[in-house]
Amino acid sequence: MENNFKQLITTLQSSLSYNDVLCEIKHVLEKQNSQLLSSFISQFYQSLLILEHWVWQLFSQDTHSWIEEPNCLELLRTLALFNKNLIFNYEDIEAKTKDSLLFPETIDCINVIFEKIEKTNDENDPFISVVSVWYDNVCSFMYINPEFEISTIIIHINHYMMRNYVMTSQYKFYLNQLHQSPLSQSIFTAKQLFYIKTCSLLISAYLYTKTQDFPYTLEELIQHFGADITQIIILHTYTIESWNAELLSCITSLSALFSTCYWWGGEKESQAKIVFLTESATCEYIDALIRIIDYKPISQSIEIKRTNDLTILLEITLFRILNIAQNGNFLWFLRSKTSLPDTLLTIAKTSPCDKIRLSIYAILGEILCDKSLKELEISDSASSFFFNAFEQAWERPSKKFQQVPLLLLLKCLMNFSKIDAFQQQIANTNKVLLLIEMCDQYPIVYDILWALSFNHDIQQQLHSNTSFITKLTHLPKEYDNQIRKSAHGILWNLKISHEDRTTLAVSNEKTFDIMISYSHKNETICKQIYNELINSGYRVWIDFDQIHGNVMDAMAEAIEQSNTVLICMSEEYRRSSYCRAEANYAFQRQTRIVPVLLQQHYRPDGWLLFLVGQLLYIDFTKYEFSQAINMLIKELKAPVISGICSVNFHPEEVNTIILTTPTSPETSSALIIPKNILDWNQTHVHDWLISHGLLQMSRLFANFNGRSLMYMSEAIENVEFQQVVSLLQDDSRRQTSQSLSLVELSHFRSLLYQQKQSSVSTIVVEPTKLKVEELERKSFFYCQII
Repeated sequence: MENNFKQLITTLQSSLSYNDVLCEIKHVLEKQNSQLLSSFISQFYQSLLILEHWVWQLFSQDTHSWIEEPNCLELLRTLALFNKNLIFNYEDIEAKTKDSLLFPETIDCINVIFEKIEKTNDENDPFISVVSVWYDNVCSFMYINPEFEISTIIIHINHYMMRNYVMTSQYKFYLNQLHQSPLSQSIFTAKQLFYIKTCSLLISAYLYTKTQDFPYTLEELIQHFGADITQIIILHTYTIESWNAELLSCITSLSALFSTCYWWGGEKESQAKIVFLTESATCEYIDALIRIIDYKPISQSIEIKRTNDLTILLEITLFRILNIAQNGNFLWFLRSKTSLPDTLLTIAKTSPCDKIRLSIYAILGEILCDKSLKELEISDSASSFFFNAFEQAWERPSKKFQQVPLLLLLKCLMNFSKIDAFQQQIANTNKVLLLIEMCDQYPIVYDILWALSFNHDIQQQLHSNTSFITKLTHLPKEYDNQIRKSAHGILWNLKISHEDRTTLAVSNEKTFDIMISYSHKNETICKQIYNELINSGYRVWIDFDQIHGNVMDAMAEAIEQSNTVLICMSEEYRRSSYCRAEANYAFQRQTRIVPVLLQQHYRPDGWLLFLVGQLLYIDFTKYEFSQAINMLIKELKAPVISGICSVNFHPEEVNTIILTTPTSPETSSALIIPKNILDWNQTHVHDWLISHGLLQMSRLFANFNGRSLMYMSEAIENVEFQQVVSLLQDDSRRQTSQSLSLVELSHFRSLLYQQKQSSVSTIVVEPTKLKVEELERKSFFYCQII
């Protein structure tokens, strides 16, 4: 029958009355839908091209008599499925060939079809249902082949749909219908589904290409439909188990449109506030997204490719959560969802869709700290997945893995590269060479290698690659400043560019009183802090202009010439390789460090926690700016106290424990926690341990509450001490990669015993200056305990 395909198409062109011909063509295509043979397309390309264009001409005819022909409708359904397979399954067929088969020859044909849709008064006109399937295939093709966004026909289709369908009162009318719950089945007409499902999804695919050619701004789009879409998603995710196929399609398409609008617009905070006027409104929306992820039938219906609504919905929901996490402002809220990591891991382990797995690993890399990633052993599976994808994408001419561009994979790796556990996994598998190979074609790899170069094993691997080191030290002039900055950062971490600095004497005469170390994303408030400090008479160094040239040398000189380094803590600061290098160098030089917190809900973690865990920080998110500045200035004026602070206990008839850190009595800020240790939460435990200088214990018991501490106390008292030490030693090496400090453990035992004894008292831990002899006696006392 295939041999007669060419003749069948020739016959079809002459008349529409040949029902037998329609049936035979349908049978040929049905066979191809099951066999998926690329040779058929190559052999009969011209015949297929004639058939596809015949259908577009059929759609643009004045009459729709063909709709009454069952054989014709069956052929159209079969051809639509053939086209869908052509898009998703014929990977060895060039995209240009697919493009020529899927699109009409002229824009005029498109315009006639649109006019017919607009003129019909029949909400359930079967013509709309049929042509919608063709536009759905256009959407799928555009999503998989974003390079075709410059096609004249694709641009015309999207601009026309946006102007004449989405940005209209009729679209708003259909959105208002979806605000009801429960919904009447009668609202899901052919025309409503064309507006809400087909147009929304197609435009979302167009915006996903990051097109610069669009007739509306993001603000105009969000103002028009943003609030409606988010409320529809929030409303209906409460009854997700009752969705029918039509509502699923609508929610999927609207979610895709809303998410890609923000993606296209750059995820700016000012844009989000158009829809989410309050913090709680954003949290409510995030909760709705999590309800979608939690609904197991969705994750159980995932397909390898983006071929059903459930797969698209889960993919776009994860994509939206990832964007929210990367923005950082609501990372605290995502981290508060304690069951979310387990849910995501379960989906990742069973999902056949690599893009979904990619999004999940990227989300986990954002919301989990190093310790949690180690405990869940995500770094192993994530590393294997990423580098398998990299290797396949790098070897392919398209530079894609399962339709995911290599650049997007590298952007996800950028986030993971800052996680210590993931760095070690890369070091263990020796994947640095692959990244070095990609540098010239993908400059982002220089940033990735800089982040990785904080790992000792990776430093050795980079050191051994002499050709790469030579390249870094002699970069061509045409390389941009960001590449040069990353190259200087790598060389700095390898101690190639500052070997002599470590031996420099620390001078008592400094040029600056304070150096401000900050992320440029926090520049506004840091400028305010800078101005207040200058007005208070301090000599302050700060980089407002993002230094050019060798930024590492400029940074090092600023630290060496400053008495104090002000670390401006935020999520962006922790993620910045440059900020990490600054903080590390200040720590190595034993320069005084004063941390300030600039981001609400953020708690230091990872390498930043290691550096500032024992230090008092000024919380600019908790106090008015003027009050926080006064607290900061008092802290800066306080004398530096080294050594161990004494602990004085004053029983009083109150219900709280007041903890202050070892600085000056006039500047110490108080933390109030419950008197009863059983009422302590994880934060209380963490702050109590930190306030007593028990940094290692704070990491080891990171997930402890007060009750957990009591159980630990009982274990220490009732189990042989040597056995307790051995078990804690194993835990310490596994969780913190450090040996257990017996001095710190002994101090912990003593403080915990005293805490238990003060059942009705208030403990006031007051900072006290200690004489050298007293410090020596205390050190000797702790050694005696051991």
